[in-house]
Amino acid sequence: MKITSLAAALAASVLLLAGSVACAPPDKSGDGQQTQSGVKAAEATSAEDFGGIDGLVEAAKNERELNVIALPPDWANYGAIIKAFSDKYGIKVNSAQPDASSQDEINAANQQRGRSTAPDVFDLGQSVALANTEMFAPYKVVNFDDIPAAFKDAEGTWVNDYGGYMSIGFDSAKVPPVTRIDDLLKPEYRGKVALNGDPTQAGAAFSGVLMVALSQGGSVDDIAPGVEFFRKLADAGNFLPVDPTPATIGSGQTPVVIDWNYTNAAQSKKLPSWQVLVPPEYAVAGYYYQAINKDAPHPAAARLWQEFLYSDEGQNLFALGGVRPVRADNMATDGTLDKAAAQTLPVIDGPVTVPSPQQTEAATKYLSEHWAAAIG
Repeated sequence: MKITSLAAALAASVLLLAGSVACAPPDKSGDGQQTQSGVKAAEATSAEDFGGIDGLVEAAKNERELNVIALPPDWANYGAIIKAFSDKYGIKVNSAQPDASSQDEINAANQQRGRSTAPDVFDLGQSVALANTEMFAPYKVVNFDDIPAAFKDAEGTWVNDYGGYMSIGFDSAKVPPVTRIDDLLKPEYRGKVALNGDPTQAGAAFSGVLMVALSQGGSVDDIAPGVEFFRKLADAGNFLPVDPTPATIGSGQTPVVIDWNYTNAAQSKKLPSWQVLVPPEYAVAGYYYQAINKDAPHPAAARLWQEFLYSDEGQNLFALGGVRPVRADNMATDGTLDKAAAQTLPVIDGPVTVPSPQQTEAATKYLSEHWAAAIG
């Protein structure tokens, strides 16, 4: 399969791993719901605790709702995934702060702990996920053994769900074509280059700075040249300190966006002039981390959501969003991977850079000390 290079690169990396306003009263009904095995729903570590998937579905339906956060509809096809889950199980999905960062997810969980509005599940970048594992509830989906060991915690505390490559998206009707990263320093891009988020808090922005660092002679162990490049962008007036969204792209406010390939590619469906470049010499890849909030107000629904995401149906919906689902290789082997979707995923024939958890931690520390001053 053409899509295995990302899996191999990510496996090599991950194997190195040894206040909001009160809107509703606390809701502990899900936490107190007993499973067939006698444990509370919030303590269930597999569907077997509910007597199987049917028992889990019944328990989740009794909770009636699921709270998700930081899942833009155009990100990894989450709009279609949320709708499919809700339609299939009759569970209302409350989607909060769709454009929030990974750190915002953790902040919301801490601020709303004990309330019915708290996030039930997380979808996080590597650095934020690994810094907050004590907030996750271990759970193994039915397909847990089908997920490569490099892409999951052995106890199911976190599991990678989908991956992609860092890219530059641009509106060819408004700016000259971007053919290389250094193009972004040209006068033609004055006030036009946006980065998706703050690299000290958002996985996409972090990987964007890393990609740029590689192009400037840096490495996964030296992100400083990337920070320096953005300082030059800011000094030239080219850096646009606006978090890009489908609305800012559609309006032309952010005509150049550094973001994951699948997020940029989603804009091409609405804006024919929007093009996407994955710089092949400086390919940076990454997986996101899926986890259950240990204080989830709807613990059964949270576990059913995980089962859905890692099912063939959920994984194919990810693939249709331009991301590489974590079970892609196994599904390709057994013939359940959507072939049309697989063919749309980017192919990188050269080396792919993926930071280890330790490298991410060191780079994040450097960013926390130098990023704000660099962009002024």
